[in-house]
Amino acid sequence: MEVKAVAKHVRISPQKVRKIVGAIKGKPVEFSLNTLKFMPQKAAGLVEKVMRSAVANADNNNELDVDTLIVKNVIVDQGPTLKRFRARARGRGARILKKSSHITVVLVDEAV
Repeated sequence: MEVKAVAKHVRISPQKVRKIVGAIKGKPVEFSLNTLKFMPQKAAGLVEKVMRSAVANADNNNELDVDTLIVKNVIVDQGPTLKRFRARARGRGARILKKSSHITVVLVDEAV
């Protein structure tokens, strides 16, 4: 059985989150949470929060055993981009793109 959790409109570039994802795909949830906890990147904390939500969904909604869960997939899609500008010399403006992400964590029960 699959369980998932989604965080939308997270204010971090998808490229930065995707660097973290490779370290946890296919691993047990407990190992993945410990790995994310000690990573210094901002993205690790955000992915950890979504993963804890997915674990809570598995426990409360589907009554699955939390110890047998495995991270099946972590999908990071690009969300809407905030477009800003910064004043530059001679009356020009430079674009600043503030990107956001949609993070989806999919867990699967190992026992099934």
